[in-house]
Parts: sequence; C-alpha cells; structure tokens
Amino acid sequence: QVQLVESGGGLVQPGGSLSLSCAASGSIFSLGAMGWYRQAPGKQRELVASITRGGRTNYADSVKGRFTISRDNAKNTVYLQMNSLTPEDTAVYYCNGAQTTISWGQGTQVTVSS
Repeated sequence: QVQLVESGGGLVQPGGSLSLSCAASGSIFSLGAMGWYRQAPGKQRELVASITRGGRTNYADSVKGRFTISRDNAKNTVYLQMNSLTPEDTAVYYCNGAQTTISWGQGTQVTVSS
C-alpha cells in the first residue's frame, strides 16, 4: 500500500511562510484527488486544500488566498505553500486522498507563534 510522508513543518512567526511536502511511496495518481488536512489540538481533522489529478484545486475558506496546493504526479509528491500564516494555522498537517483515504502518515507540525 502507498505510504505517505509529510515534511517541511516548523515554527514560524505570524505573517511568515512555510512549504510542506508529501512524498508517497507509490503512485499518487492512483489515489485520485489529493488533499492536505490539518488537526489542531482538541479539534477534528479538517481538509484545507485539495487538488484533482488534472490540477483543479479547492480550498477551505479559512485558507483561501493564502495556501496553494500543487502536485507532481511524476515525483509522487504533493505540496502545500502556506503564506501569511496566523496562530490559527497551528496544527499537525497531513496529506491523503481527498475522497478516498489510506493509512495516515505521521504528519508534520506547524506552529505559528511570536
């Protein structure tokens, strides 16, 4: 089964940027639409961005205009560029299928704090 490994998280000041990557051990094309999710302490995991095989994107209102999702099917990698970060973006970020999920990776912690 495809395994997912997220990276790129860290500590950033409000207003800063981070770029996340999700490397898959197999074909992400087979998973169809891919998504980035996040889970903040005490909250449910939520889908914040998704991208179809063909590159059509969709964003949660909370991140629209600040986050950009992209994918490289040849490299089996999904990316999330995050700009204008706020403390409310603090969470563990995961990637997975946007419609059909597989086993979750460990995620990558994003902390936005001054």
